[in-house]
Formats: sequence, structure tokens, C-alpha cells
Amino acid sequence: MNRLSYTLLPLTALGFSACTSPKKEVSRPNIIFMMTDDHTTQAMSCYGGRLIQTPNMDRIANEGIRMDNCYAVNALSGPSRACILTGKFSHMNGFTDNASTFDGSQQTFPKLLQAAGYQTSVIGKWHLIAEPQGFDYWCILSGQHEQGDYYNPDFIENGKHVVEQGYVTDIVTDKAIEYLEHRDKSKPFCMMYHQKAPHRNWMPAPRHLGMFNNTTFPESGTLFDTYEGRGRAAKEQDMSIEHTLTDDWDLKLLTREEMLKDTTNRLYQVYKRMPAAVQDKWDSVYAQRISEYRNGNLKGNALISWKYQQYMRDYLATVVAVDENIGRLLNYLERTGELDNTIIVYTSDQGFFLGEHGWFDKRFMYEECQRMPMIVRYPKAIKAGSTSNAIAMNIDFAPTFLDFAGVEIPDDIQGESLKPVLTNEGNAPADWRKAAYYHYYEYPAEHSVKRHYGIRTTDFKLIHFYNDVDEWEMYDMQNDPHELNNLYGNPEYTAKQAELMLLLKEVQEQYKDNDPDERITELFKGDRRFMENR
Repeated sequence: MNRLSYTLLPLTALGFSACTSPKKEVSRPNIIFMMTDDHTTQAMSCYGGRLIQTPNMDRIANEGIRMDNCYAVNALSGPSRACILTGKFSHMNGFTDNASTFDGSQQTFPKLLQAAGYQTSVIGKWHLIAEPQGFDYWCILSGQHEQGDYYNPDFIENGKHVVEQGYVTDIVTDKAIEYLEHRDKSKPFCMMYHQKAPHRNWMPAPRHLGMFNNTTFPESGTLFDTYEGRGRAAKEQDMSIEHTLTDDWDLKLLTREEMLKDTTNRLYQVYKRMPAAVQDKWDSVYAQRISEYRNGNLKGNALISWKYQQYMRDYLATVVAVDENIGRLLNYLERTGELDNTIIVYTSDQGFFLGEHGWFDKRFMYEECQRMPMIVRYPKAIKAGSTSNAIAMNIDFAPTFLDFAGVEIPDDIQGESLKPVLTNEGNAPADWRKAAYYHYYEYPAEHSVKRHYGIRTTDFKLIHFYNDVDEWEMYDMQNDPHELNNLYGNPEYTAKQAELMLLLKEVQEQYKDNDPDERITELFKGDRRFMENR
């Protein structure tokens, strides 16, 4: 593995004299912000998920707090990351869809922490199509338009291109630990530790190839959803397990010989990055799947169920490596005496569909992808085993970190510090927000999820799909948690609908989303359906 370029670190990290030891700042906590890509609460045992055990994530939750109502404000990779960095909604930070480029000159929480004396770093997936700013050290995945590769990945490390040998989830952790070993120990640190996994196309580590080949995972009760009673958005999407998962890229139903006949195939482009021994194991593991598919004569719901199982086997195997590496990082902090001095947050850029409504991917305001994991460990201020139903959004992360670090929160940050919730056993202040706001823009584009916005309260959800449609949906989240029964226009809910419409307008005014239907200035021009998978 390439070694860090230590000369790029502050000189104080290496320049203490033999008779002088660095003085630690014990009053300000370190911060490690762990974020994965497309990980969802359904695949975390600490959230009650039935699919997989995640012991190291569970440790963070059990020794800290689990936020049960944390929501993405734009469930898409790049926009979510921009919202997290700035503490502002997409229409304010300018990164509205994955075809955008982040304006790195704007205010971000790492810049504010850096100015306040924190040593800052980001390692792993960045996906903002702009050079990171506000970091003493940065090393970001650069392959596949900053998506990164699972095997032998390319990085840009403080401006220099490097290629590492190995599996990406392990390498990101190696780099994080190595950086912490050589950081300036006179300063508190803030590290953004960002994994690629479990992003599509779900390629497990060599040690986990085939680990779930003989496991049958429980199916979602809505796997065969017909979308009855709902509008065009649910019916016209292109993210179904039945139709959208590809035989080669997603399901990996190509032999080596078949890939070598067409070396332009996208699967071959990532397969060829593997060492020969890993390719051999890959071929052996996926031979069983290829044989089942070609000899099984599967049709209809049986074929959907079969595809679902293959999707789960790959997706969840990548999560296993993530959890293992979280354990490595926690163990390192424990060995070095920094664990309890460090605020540890684990989250994802949004949730993800694992067969619910027959789908994979994200983008919709529906619960499985709008809701995102958030678990936090900091025993000096957070009671172990706490849970919270307070409504949180990913724009809250930035002010929360600034608040814990004792840095003034700028007035233009739109999120709220979660510190009063986290330090009060999950109980929200009396004047806490009533709703989370959501706005998704990327249409027409891959997966064909229509533009929409809405609010999520404790009990209800109101969504407006716009642009090429004008359709509303409303759900009673207590009695219809799977969002199957659209109540908009139902006479029995006239009063509740009016209440939610008024609240939506108030929230949009509060967050300055003054043209939500983009009638005045359309943010996007052209058709994005041919963008690279993001």
C-alpha cells in the first residue's frame, strides 16, 4: 500500500524536540464521521434488521444513541454529501443532482473546524467532482467518476494519483489508521471516513465471496407490489429488481470466457482489476449462480424472488466487510486511548430499497431510502443505550459537530445542532421541529424517479411529484408504514391534509425553497437518462 505523504502534515506532527512532549487538548473531542454509500437501516441489526448481524455497528449504538427518525433531504449520493458538508439544502448549496459540481469555495464544517484548530481529513468516497477544500489531508476515490472501484482502487491523495492493491473497504481503513498514527497529536482531529460499499454493483471482498450462497433471505412483504392506488411516479420508475437489474453488471451472470469475448463489457472492466487468484475464486463462486439461472427455467414471481436473493447475497456481503472495518477502527482508537475522547458517528448518504416495492436504489421520499441510519457514540456526553424519535436531517450533522467542538454555528446554516437531543437521552427540546423536508431533482435521469418534494412528520408524510406530472401522495405512517394507501383527496382526511399543506408551505418558507416546482428557473436542462450510474 502506498504510504501517506507525511511531509504534507503540519510540521508540529514531527517536529517536537526530545525534551518536549505535545500538549493534548482534552477539552475538545475528536470527531470521526463514518459514512457508507447506500447502506440502509434494514441491513443493520441494531435497527432490528433481520437480514444480517452487524456487531460493530451495534456496538456504537449500544454504547451510544440510535436515532430512529433521521432523514436525508435529497436521497442521492452527491447531493446528500453536499448537504452534510454545508448544513444547507441542495437549493442553497448548489449541488442538486449528480450532474452537478460542488462549489468548494463555500463554507463547510471542516473549514470551520480547521480554522478553529482541528486537524481535518477525508478518506474514501468523495463524489463531489471537485477537489476537497478545508482538509489538512485528503485521499479520495477517483475511479468510475469518483465512485471508486472495489478491487485495486485508484485514489487522488493530496492531488497525486495513486493505485492501491487490495479491497477498497480494507484500504480505506488502512489509510485512516495510518493517518491517525502520524497526525499532529497536539490537536483534536476531525476525520471523514467514507466507504464505497455497499454501492452498486456490490462486489464482496475475496474472503466473503460466496459466503451467502446457501442462505435464503426473508423477502419484503411488498416485493410484488402492484402500486395500486398510487400515481405515475411509482409506476414509471426504472429501478425494479424484475426489469432493471442487469444480467452482467448487477447479477454477474457472465463466465470468464464470455467476458473475454467482449472486453468492453462493464463487468469485465472491474473483474480485470482482481488478482488472478481472486478471479479464480470469483469464477468458482458465481458458477453456481450462472448454472441456476440458465438451467432453472425461472419465470414470473419465481424469477423476481431468485434475482432478489442474488442481489441480497452480494449487497450484504459487502456490508460484512464494512462492519469488520468499523471494528478495526474502533479497536485502534481503544488501543491508543482515544476511543472515549472521540465522537463517533455512523451513517450512510441515505437509505436504500432492499426489495421493498420490488425495488433497489434510492431517490424516492419513501421511507426505506429517505430514512437513514444515524448512531453516535461519545460516552462523555451521550448515555449508552439511548434511542431517539426526534426528527433529524442530514443537514443537522454540520451544526452538531460545530456545537460539540465549541465553534460558533453560522447563521446561514439551515440545520439544527442535535447536541441537545444526543445529550438528553434522545429527548428533543419542546420547540423542536415538527417535520423533515425533502426535495429531489434528478429527472429525467437514470432510474426515472420523478422530481418531488414533501414533508415527513412524526405521523404523516405528504409528497408532491411535479415537472412532467402534478400528483400528490399522503400517508399515515403509523397505520400504513409501508406507504401503500395514498390518502390524498380522501374526504376522511380533509382536515389533516389541509394541516399538512399549510405546514409544507411554512417549512418551504423557513428553508427558502421559494420555487419548489421550478416554474421560474428550472435547475436542470436536458435529459440525464444517459448519465453514468451514480
